[in-house]
Amino acid sequence: MRYAVIYSSNTGNTKKLAEVIAQELPKEDVVYFGEVNEAAKQADMIFAGFWTDKGCCSQDMMDFLGNLHGKQIALFGTCGFGGSQEYFNSILQRVSAFIEDDCTYVDGFMCQGKMPLGIRKRYENMLETSVDKNKVQQMIDNFDRASKHPNEDDFIQAKVFAQVILKSCK
Repeated sequence: MRYAVIYSSNTGNTKKLAEVIAQELPKEDVVYFGEVNEAAKQADMIFAGFWTDKGCCSQDMMDFLGNLHGKQIALFGTCGFGGSQEYFNSILQRVSAFIEDDCTYVDGFMCQGKMPLGIRKRYENMLETSVDKNKVQQMIDNFDRASKHPNEDDFIQAKVFAQVILKSCK
């Protein structure tokens, strides 16, 4: 089995997960590691990583997934907002919809990821003018929680995810 680990990473969070996942794969069978690239199509099993953009993946990942045929695909990603498994599952469901019918979606893994500081500043400005200050404060609190991710627990979960995928695809 030939493997590829590709990612689209806006802040570096997803790249960190990709590195952890790649370490779990048999090195001699990894045909591609890196950002979204057509070279990943050489693989039989593709680990495709993305950052969450408005509740979905980035356009380059949408395009890549939509042009794969006959592959096994495992998705992984990071999301600044959220933190609940339900929300993560809804993102994975939206992204997996871009996978063609002749491919096999194996499974997905997501964790929270830190966001750029400019987003917190935007939330702070919103707090001053917002009618719903509680909602904006929740957004700030989520930002602060996300700033600690991905963390060691997330990396351990990503390793386990990769190991489970390896066992299921042999």
